[in-house]
Amino acid sequence: MTIGAALSEGLQVTIVGLAIVFAVLVILMFVLMGMKTLFYNDNSKKEQNTPSNSNKTLPQAANATAKSAPEMDEGELIAVLTAAIAASLNTSSYNLNIKSYRRVGNALPSWSKAGLTDVINSRF
Repeated sequence: MTIGAALSEGLQVTIVGLAIVFAVLVILMFVLMGMKTLFYNDNSKKEQNTPSNSNKTLPQAANATAKSAPEMDEGELIAVLTAAIAASLNTSSYNLNIKSYRRVGNALPSWSKAGLTDVINSRF
């Protein structure tokens, strides 16, 4: 077998191998897209269409206000934050004075979240 024939055969094997790999990847992509349409439940649309219940417990109310925070004014947001902090500290909201607040994204690594939680807990 000459060098040219060996290179030609090697090129054919490479092309067939790449074609098989990409064909399997495309098949996997379609399988995952199909599984997404079958098994994915979009709860955010259901929650937006359901009427709000005024008899919510504090964690549910805080969770609902966190989702609709851009629509509420700052007074309501500060009241909800004060109530949540007072409930977690088992104290009255009259003893608390919130000076400022800012949103913290969820893009932090887990070690950073653990450190932030440790610093917050060490202050109380």
